[in-house]
Amino acid sequence: MVCKAESIIYPLPDDMLLAEKESKWRIHLPEAYKEFIKKYNGGIPIKDRFTCHNHLYALDRFLCILQVSGENDDEYYDIGVVRTQLDERIVFDENVVGAELLPILALFAGDFVCLDYTDNVEEPSVCVWSHEASSNLQPVTYTISNNFAAFLNSLTA
Repeated sequence: MVCKAESIIYPLPDDMLLAEKESKWRIHLPEAYKEFIKKYNGGIPIKDRFTCHNHLYALDRFLCILQVSGENDDEYYDIGVVRTQLDERIVFDENVVGAELLPILALFAGDFVCLDYTDNVEEPSVCVWSHEASSNLQPVTYTISNNFAAFLNSLTA
């Protein structure tokens, strides 16, 4: 997997920032995802398409992990900022503590690719979250792959 060099958002997250975010979101990020984000934070992939649920999706860009300060224009793409904007539309159960769906990639036209922790908190699957079909406490998702590495392998140019 390669992203366009000029699209990567700096500063790149380090292990300490990733651990802080994992604690805040009460999840464990997959190792493959952590290695990816430490190299391609917020990047636009060269292979920018995949098929899921009989639909061809076009990727906009991966979301980034930043220490949000309000001083960086790229904070708009920070996972925490996007989670706040999507609010209860990416939550199945308001009583669950921690993230159930973690948006990691913006798709063309408003959907997101998410890490899905609903069935397996140790190794989340990867899904498309549909913004048009979802409502508060009723997110609509379509599974893409069983893990992040398999998702990256499914991307095409």
